[in-house]
Amino acid sequence: MSQTEAFEIAVKQSKELTRRPDNETLLQLYSLYKQATEGDIPDDAPAPAMFDFVNKAKQDAWKALKGTTTDAAMDQYVALVEKLKSL
Repeated sequence: MSQTEAFEIAVKQSKELTRRPDNETLLQLYSLYKQATEGDIPDDAPAPAMFDFVNKAKQDAWKALKGTTTDAAMDQYVALVEKLKSL
């Protein structure tokens, strides 16, 4: 199975987890997904509204992965979903 296929399966499985992950883990999943599918967040990405704490957290989590390759982000995403499935 290719890395892309494993990633796509993990994305599907992440939506079928029996337990909802905590917010920190959800941020990890989100940021790894964005990094794997879109690459680095654009430098000119608009900042969320001042009191939009959820989107601010998402943007910060994605920014923290700047420079992470698509392959590395996919691998980390798959590993995280595998870990969550075993909980």
